[in-house]
Amino acid sequence: MSAAEDPRAAQDPRATADPRAERTRARLRHALLEECAERPLAEVSVAALVRRAGVGRATFYVHYADLEALAVDACADIVRAAVDALHAWRGVPDPAAPPPALTGFFAGLAPHAALYRALLTPGGGGPLGLVLTRDLRERSRTERALAGAPEPELVASAVAGTFTGVLADWLHGRIEAGPERIAHQVWRLLISLHRTPQL
Repeated sequence: MSAAEDPRAAQDPRATADPRAERTRARLRHALLEECAERPLAEVSVAALVRRAGVGRATFYVHYADLEALAVDACADIVRAAVDALHAWRGVPDPAAPPPALTGFFAGLAPHAALYRALLTPGGGGPLGLVLTRDLRERSRTERALAGAPEPELVASAVAGTFTGVLADWLHGRIEAGPERIAHQVWRLLISLHRTPQL
């Protein structure tokens, strides 16, 4: 499918199959993560970033509109990890036992937590929040529809909004809990939503 046929291709810089372009974006993503390990995203400049990545300023703008777009792309793995972690179970879900992948997801956020907080505002807003909500809603809606469960649109929206909001508030310190405890709490919430009877 071409970029013209797939609307995601225009939104996701990784959608192109050009290996040289992907190598350049990988260098830029890596450079951004290194910069953000030393200073807040708001203090990172394009000049410092391209110098660290070893590319020209013009090259940066070929791939990204601005630093925020690069930052969201660099954090895209967190979105994929979150969506996968919430669906890493088989059979009948046990409210008392979240998937190990979900606990691992929360435990693995610490190294880049400051960057995530810059892109995921309290309540689940911000550019990273929009991407996470969109992708999680689509995955949840699709799986619920395939299973023949009632209200796939409603429940998918509730699941996506709940998870993204709780994650954001937890990252911003509004919810006091360690990774294991927050994983259990989120898991119980989401199971409750999935068990919502047809309205």
